[in-house]
Amino acid sequence: MKRPTRLATGTLLLLALGQQALAQSPDTSPAETAEIPSALDAEMFYQLLLGEINARGTEPAAGYALVLDAARKTNDPALYQRAVDIAFQSRSADAALQAARAWKQAHPGSREANRYVLQILLALNRVADSAEPLKSEVALAPAKDRSAVLALVPRSYARVSDKKLAASVVEQALAEYLASPATGAAAWTSVGRVRLAAGDSTGALEAARRGQAAGPRAEAPVLLALEMMDPKQPQAEAIVRKYMEGKPLPELRMGYARALLDSQRYAEASQQLQVITAEKPDFPEAWLVQGTLQVQDNQLGPAEASLKRYVELAQAQRSGEDRSRGLAQAYLALSQIAEKRKDYVLAGAWLDKIENAQDLVSAQNRRASILARQGKLDEARKLLRALPERTPADARAKLMAETQLLRENKQYKPAYDLLADAIAKDPKDIDLVYDQAMLAEKLGDMAQMERLLRQVIAAKPDYHHAYNALGYSFADRNVRLPEGKELIEKALQYAPGDPFISDSLGWVEFRLGNKAEALRILDTAYKAKPDAEIAAHLGEVLWNMGQRERAQAIWKEGLLLNNENETLQETLKRLRVKP
Repeated sequence: MKRPTRLATGTLLLLALGQQALAQSPDTSPAETAEIPSALDAEMFYQLLLGEINARGTEPAAGYALVLDAARKTNDPALYQRAVDIAFQSRSADAALQAARAWKQAHPGSREANRYVLQILLALNRVADSAEPLKSEVALAPAKDRSAVLALVPRSYARVSDKKLAASVVEQALAEYLASPATGAAAWTSVGRVRLAAGDSTGALEAARRGQAAGPRAEAPVLLALEMMDPKQPQAEAIVRKYMEGKPLPELRMGYARALLDSQRYAEASQQLQVITAEKPDFPEAWLVQGTLQVQDNQLGPAEASLKRYVELAQAQRSGEDRSRGLAQAYLALSQIAEKRKDYVLAGAWLDKIENAQDLVSAQNRRASILARQGKLDEARKLLRALPERTPADARAKLMAETQLLRENKQYKPAYDLLADAIAKDPKDIDLVYDQAMLAEKLGDMAQMERLLRQVIAAKPDYHHAYNALGYSFADRNVRLPEGKELIEKALQYAPGDPFISDSLGWVEFRLGNKAEALRILDTAYKAKPDAEIAAHLGEVLWNMGQRERAQAIWKEGLLLNNENETLQETLKRLRVKP
């Protein structure tokens, strides 16, 4: 959602003084003064000034009421937007919705007002009420922009909890556009995506098919089908292949080649890559992937030619992260070719062209993550270990990439052992010791975690993360609470105002029974940094203090921020709450 514009008190004052000065200027004729329309008379100015003072002070509800009343009196869109802003700041979604609806009623043709209504309804998970605003969102868009607006619909519904209801509402709201030749492909694709999000792959596939029928050369239905390509769903590939019979965009043919590679259909992928390089010889990515496949097939001559062509095209492009990573991949592959030919000098020369080791680590790390998700963790680790090591920084980057890969896949013991080996070689690397302590916690070895964190503190007394981690672990386990509080307060001395450390302090205060103080600290931390973990703690304090509606609202916001956060999910499960 676009951030509402803040109408500052100072701006209001300048507006008022400007009108007053103009009215009193001896050089301004009565006729000229009369031609300047203004609803900002003294009474309205005072009302807005009072509203802003309240909004910024301890009475945001009063400020909201005053500004909304002024908006209704003046019919000014900026004041309606300011009322919504005040409601957001006071975390009152219902008030924000009321202001947005009033704005829309006053200005029925305003896309901005309608968009606020739609997005607030979805944030409140009121999916059933969103059909009419969704219809208006598309209807109010210029005809030339409607396909683009339709394409954004699935993103708007991405975070609602009832995905099946969302799919039903979207299909109902877009009925008019599903039947239109001009918008049918885009509308059916959006319906397909929300169906897919709801777990209805059969319905999503049917939507992609109907989208292609509505627009045979449309790209959106093909992209949806590409996402669903799987041996168990041959109909998805049929949609893609039908599109490929014409003159497809090289990007889409490239997407098809990638899907074939994911299915380990290397020969067919190579055929698609050959078509791209023949029809669009200046398309760099095809040359890179083709060269990589040729290296795997030990076709060293063709592979070298493909990779050198990629390097030539990539170097002609503007700089960017993708270009840097692609060049790193090409240089590594060319180095492997030289190594296979036992030309070790040339192999080293290619490696020397990799400007930043992190470019290579990032690219290989992404490939490793994909392999790990496919159950090929050992292969993923080998991929990372094959990275070149020319400097100690290269070796460390490889170590951190492999550790992170293991941590993400919950292989805590191998990750712990990997760090232990590295620390044995370099005991002074305090960051590694801290990371090992966090893995010890994951393994349930709290004594080892404490030993390692105290080792970090002894070596680097201003390492605030270690104080915070140890203090929080005491608070979370409800043990040694006074010591935990002392450690967290020490962390705050080195990092004043850090919302995550403040979260730890609020949690230990709650464990100590200081509920009011805990609420104050956690509320401040959450306002400074809306985060799912802080939301978990703030919600539990509110729940425990009997403020259950607000607790559920905070938890709901936390889930919107990160519905996979372990602390939040554990809190909801333990308290048996479904916000």
